[in-house]
Amino acid sequence: MAGDAGVVGGVRWALGRAVDSRPRRWLLAITLGLGALAAAAVPADPGLRSFAGIAGPVQQLMSVPLPFLGVLLARDGARLARERDPGPLRAVLAAAVLYAAAVALAGALFTAAALALAPPGPVADPWRAAVAIGLAGVPGQVVAQLVGTGCGLLLRSPVAACAATLLPIGVWALLGLAAPLHGVRDLLTPYGQLLPLLDGTATARAWAMWPVMALLWAVGPNLVGAARGGWPRRG
Repeated sequence: MAGDAGVVGGVRWALGRAVDSRPRRWLLAITLGLGALAAAAVPADPGLRSFAGIAGPVQQLMSVPLPFLGVLLARDGARLARERDPGPLRAVLAAAVLYAAAVALAGALFTAAALALAPPGPVADPWRAAVAIGLAGVPGQVVAQLVGTGCGLLLRSPVAACAATLLPIGVWALLGLAAPLHGVRDLLTPYGQLLPLLDGTATARAWAMWPVMALLWAVGPNLVGAARGGWPRRG
């Protein structure tokens, strides 16, 4: 029980750290603001007046700044884990996952509100698979957040770590330049996997490759960083 209480307390501490300074609150506001702006703007195209049409841009935009918070949280955990105690890092990672899930669900609410307020479009069933698509944003944002925590654990410089969180998008874009590599791009990059999840077109093959993608970009870097106890001391 004491151990459970310690974990819960650590998660609460980390969630508090996520919004305990003005820059971090601004980061949350920017993340949610981008989602709200996308939700307001996308229905201007009648062809996108569906839950799937709006959800994609909303979640995609929010997934860009979200990992920056993961970087900061990971550095908080690393500071508490100087003596190789994995407890603080576990609590921070758990809090990061909860934070990402909340952001994803907020995006689903933005999407639903925008669709409810938009005039009818040509899409026959604009609410088709709305629940499934709304929930699909959760694993997408969790992976994005864990990319951030992984970079925060592996790189000492917070600026370098935040820049490194853009690597998955960069790889996705580069692989998109060569048609023969589109299959690799769509199966092995977070962005490539997120798009079909949010428009309801994910195949069984894509779902089967999801753990591989998550291991490559999210789980693996965090395991390596946690094994090291976070970025090393200087000197």
